[in-house]
Amino acid sequence: MTDREILQRIDHTLLKATASWQEIKTLCGEAVRFKTASVCIPPCYVKPVFEEYGNDPVIATVIGFPLGYSITAAKVLETERAVLSGASEIDMVINIGDVKNSRFDFVLEEIKLVKKACGEKLLKVIIETCYLSEEEKIRLCEIVTEAGADFIKTSTGFGTAGATLADVELFKKHIGSNVKIKAAGGVKTREDLEAFINAGAARIGTSSAVKLLTGGEAAGY
Repeated sequence: MTDREILQRIDHTLLKATASWQEIKTLCGEAVRFKTASVCIPPCYVKPVFEEYGNDPVIATVIGFPLGYSITAAKVLETERAVLSGASEIDMVINIGDVKNSRFDFVLEEIKLVKKACGEKLLKVIIETCYLSEEEKIRLCEIVTEAGADFIKTSTGFGTAGATLADVELFKKHIGSNVKIKAAGGVKTREDLEAFINAGAARIGTSSAVKLLTGGEAAGY
């Protein structure tokens, strides 16, 4: 697998609380130059990035991030505003408390409402695998599929652990044919990137892939 092929699957990500406008612009410049799948940025930066760059790079943003326990109405409003501001992809965090309380009907309804707010834009559903049992992960694969989401995503990168190959392989067995997989959190080496893609991840969320694969000056760019 070539560096270019890997980079086309990367959501080039900067979600730290201290992210500055200059850092966001650097991220976007790298995404345009190295043709990553998207940039994944805080909601407050969606509008200024769209005004500065338009649709290149593709803008992804996060909803209910990182803990997922904001009310559904807030997630829906965040999503509507993000789409109006220029976001093409939405990465939402489920309410993990609802999972732990076995209120799976609430989880399903929330994802459906956020998907409706997305319109034709992509929805990725973050289930934060580090807090879940295998049974819960399987049930959420079914729910994400039923809700009509486009991706199931392993992690926020802010939990106690990130993506594992075992979780990607589990997802692959239990999601529907129209759902893709995004791995995020802790994917740090070229070997990691290839391994997750080979396991079935269509996207990888990481802040380090561009620097890792290009050093800023990759051959062939």
